[in-house]
Amino acid sequence: MVKAAAAAAIGRRAQDGVILDLRELDGFTDYFAIFSGASDIQVEGISEAVVEELEQNWQQRPWHREGARKADWILLDYVDFVVHIFLAERRDYYNLERLWAEAERVELPVLERTPLPEPDAYDEDALILGLQEE
Repeated sequence: MVKAAAAAAIGRRAQDGVILDLRELDGFTDYFAIFSGASDIQVEGISEAVVEELEQNWQQRPWHREGARKADWILLDYVDFVVHIFLAERRDYYNLERLWAEAERVELPVLERTPLPEPDAYDEDALILGLQEE
């Protein structure tokens, strides 16, 4: 389920994703999934995507949620794993990866992305002439 949460975050363009396996470190949870967003709006959007994915496809809701008001660090606690979504500067400040440096990293899911279509070719001379006529 942690990989489903990660896939939802990546689908919302979350950056610098990492999943840490804490099971061998006697942590209070099995995994941390950590992501960054470029703005508070994106952080909230990533959070909503994770919650929606796990509610719809896994029938799971977060046991606890923090940080939605400020949206510089949102924490979604699913008991067996915790999803952390940070603004980049807040993530650098707390540096959870350093605190849990001994944790094994889990491979993130890879999403297939449909490439953006090529822009239509245009006739540069006709475009310039059209602008000059206006």
